[in-house]
Amino acid sequence: MLKHRNAAELRRMRRNRTNTVNPFLTMILKMRANTRGVEEGYHLRMTKPAVAVARAQFTPENSAPATPPAAFRDFTQPWLDLNDKAVLVTGGTGSFGKHFLKTAVERYKPRRVIVYSRDELKQSDMQLEFPMERYPFIRYFIGDVRDRDRLDLALRDVDYVVHAAALKQVPAAEYNPFECIRTNVFGAENLVYAALRRNVKKVIALSTDKAANPVNLYGASKLASDKIFVAANNLAGADGTRFAVVRYGNVFGSRGSVVPFFRKLAAEGADSLPITDPRMTRFWITLTQGVNFVLSSMEMMRGGEIYVPKIASTTVTDLATLISPKLKHRIVGIRPGEKLHETMIPADDSHWTVDMQDRYVILASFATAAREAYLARGAVPVPEGFSYSSDTNPETLDARGLQTLLQMAYA
Repeated sequence: MLKHRNAAELRRMRRNRTNTVNPFLTMILKMRANTRGVEEGYHLRMTKPAVAVARAQFTPENSAPATPPAAFRDFTQPWLDLNDKAVLVTGGTGSFGKHFLKTAVERYKPRRVIVYSRDELKQSDMQLEFPMERYPFIRYFIGDVRDRDRLDLALRDVDYVVHAAALKQVPAAEYNPFECIRTNVFGAENLVYAALRRNVKKVIALSTDKAANPVNLYGASKLASDKIFVAANNLAGADGTRFAVVRYGNVFGSRGSVVPFFRKLAAEGADSLPITDPRMTRFWITLTQGVNFVLSSMEMMRGGEIYVPKIASTTVTDLATLISPKLKHRIVGIRPGEKLHETMIPADDSHWTVDMQDRYVILASFATAAREAYLARGAVPVPEGFSYSSDTNPETLDARGLQTLLQMAYA
């Protein structure tokens, strides 16, 4: 009897759905929509410019609009084939280098992968994680990007180079400026000369949002490095080594991220989390996204580009609240050399920037043919005066989006 009564009620609910909004059905629809959004990616609070990348979501009449879900950009396309290729990663024992190596051995069968770094202890630890018996194609080279001769030896018969070596800590760079310049600027120069000498096919360098309109030495040194790699295409000639740059924001899961710092304080029983400024915003990307972005950018590069991914941003206070909701926030003030908001594309670069589906590309001023090639692939020039900053980013992570991204980063 109960079964028939429930069936009758269900038929009556279905008939009424065309005339009225049933609260129970509205709740179910919202729950399904939110679940679908988490499965597809991270939720975004989006303004009109970002609606184009959102997937349509049904919202019942008279109900509150739900947060629109956006497709999670994994940056896997176009696909770069590393099978039977030799790849060298400078700074290969860092967070990015380790994840790049993990990705390379899982997806490809490369001829050789060379981990180039100056830390023998980290190399020893990586050899335990990636033993020679199982991965005989991995090589570990002790070396410094300051040493051009060592780079020249390491790049023999190498097809691709990913340049991840850098001094990245802002306070350390301010206190040790000569060391920062030797690694970030002279190291870039050394790599260019060694790659040209060894006829490497492609070199792609990792940059930072701090290189755009820099206010600290680290950012200024990376801007100089970016300029070196872009201009290196002029030295290579028409058929020589191609050089390009990728520029992205803060990385979830990296050693330098604020996330492990906040988690450590919470685990140690701190009574508050230090916040530099409650208005501060940052771009965020996972290590997996970063590695995919480098690989796909290397596949499409023609030489002289600076690639910028379309990623979400959030306030530092929202991040701190998510990591430890019960802890208070203690305002400590902005550190020397720190920005309130980060910019990845300054307005002055809008003349050379094109918009692709999942990324922006800042083209070299001398690369007229490359610009035409990108436009032929569907790229669209950005409006004059366009800038891409964390505070005006149309894609903003809410609490649910942050939680999803953190789960993906620390899975």
